Amino acid sequence: MIKQVQFTSQNTYDTLNNLTEKTKTVWLVFHGIGYLSRYFIRLFEELNPEENYIIAPQAPSKYYKDDRYRRVGASWLTKENTLIDTQNVLNYIDAIVTTEQLPNHVRFVVLGYSQGVSIASRWISSRQVICDDLVLISGGFPKELTASDFTFLDQKTKVTHILGENDPLFTKEAIANEKERLVTILPQIQFKTHSGGHELAFSSIKNI
Repeated sequence: MIKQVQFTSQNTYDTLNNLTEKTKTVWLVFHGIGYLSRYFIRLFEELNPEENYIIAPQAPSKYYKDDRYRRVGASWLTKENTLIDTQNVLNYIDAIVTTEQLPNHVRFVVLGYSQGVSIASRWISSRQVICDDLVLISGGFPKELTASDFTFLDQKTKVTHILGENDPLFTKEAIANEKERLVTILPQIQFKTHSGGHELAFSSIKNI
């Protein structure tokens, strides 16, 4: 018999730079499977530190990535207890945003990379978050989400889908089908590519 219990949990997250009156853009960035937030956030160090403040939540499920038990990675969700884990993750993100008390004057960018795409899009849709930019990089869009889940979004919200031209995880057919579906859900979406593989290429996001 499987039973369920509720309890209070804690988790960390990382930030880069300082949130000040000079901050122009706040980035909420979700890493992919195998990352830790403290390493993922380094990919954004090239952004102007005075104008950009980056928040990187940490996926809660950690595991050892090698047989020597030295390298640690993390995962947001698996196929096991997905609904419960999803709600836990979304509540955790809510707590981060509440704690950070983001000012209204900043540009707000939500970015998901790889597995982080599913977290970013589910959080935006379930909480009806109005952001200035939604950036989806090298990840699959959740199958359960439809156009009705994003009717609250202002058409001014810029949505960008970025994929490496040599990404081994996506076939040409899969990419074509995904693009066709995403256009029906997020009509304002723009598609971009970079010459690499399954990676977050800074050159593709620096002009977001």
